[in-house]
Amino acid sequence: MAGGTWNDRSERMADEDPTGRAPLLRAIGGLLRPFVRILIARGITLPALVRMLKAAYVESARRDFRIEGREPTDSRVSLLTGVHRRDVRAIRGGRAPGPAGPTTLLATVVGRWLAGPETTDAMGRPLPLPRTAREGPSFEALVASVNTDMRARTVLDELLRQGLVAEEGGDLVLAGDAVLGPDDLDQQVLFFARNLGDHLAAAAENLLGEGPAHPERAVFYNRLTAEDVAALVERSRALGQAALLEINREARARQAVSAERAGGTHRFRFGLYVYARDETDDEGPGG
Repeated sequence: MAGGTWNDRSERMADEDPTGRAPLLRAIGGLLRPFVRILIARGITLPALVRMLKAAYVESARRDFRIEGREPTDSRVSLLTGVHRRDVRAIRGGRAPGPAGPTTLLATVVGRWLAGPETTDAMGRPLPLPRTAREGPSFEALVASVNTDMRARTVLDELLRQGLVAEEGGDLVLAGDAVLGPDDLDQQVLFFARNLGDHLAAAAENLLGEGPAHPERAVFYNRLTAEDVAALVERSRALGQAALLEINREARARQAVSAERAGGTHRFRFGLYVYARDETDDEGPGG
């Protein structure tokens, strides 16, 4: 195998590839590092990832690169992706993977608690809720407004276990940082996939110029002290929490109106992230 660093190879490719793929490959190299770190930490080896990548290539070629709406042949998929026709046939002949799963019930319950006019005070803060009540808001009524097939006690047990809800004075109170997400590993993975997936989809569509631009902006500063970063992170948490709660309330109100008018088919996600790192450490995920 030829030697040299990734940058060496990328520079040679830039000379050989005037289409501009080399800068994109360099960027993807930086994006892959945090992914690979997660994979290694969870015992997922390269062969397993390669199988998934082959399937993703085939699925994208099939869905996103049709000509006049026609399903591409195995040969065309192989031409577009570099995946051998034998593997294309095997992938297309197998059962296509479905979506990651329905929107988590816990997230929806928490979201409605944070957004509902009957479950928040005049300042928009979540109110304590009794477990049950003949009149007025209650946790049982909240769960029933989301899913009538799931027992409120089952939902409550899981929220208590994850520390998203606590019992105080006979009522149930929502944890202050419940909007940040669950502690349960399975649900963390679900949020990881959906949040990062939609962010990456927005960035990809912006880069490819597909459709209207998605808002995607960040503030970046270096040459800061640890104290500066700590203050900025704390400020970001406060501002971010306020923004998430405000958007959550408006989205909930709009969803309620849409449901009365026969509903809709679009989804919306508003995200927030903060990342800080000492640049004297090893190279960060972004390169």
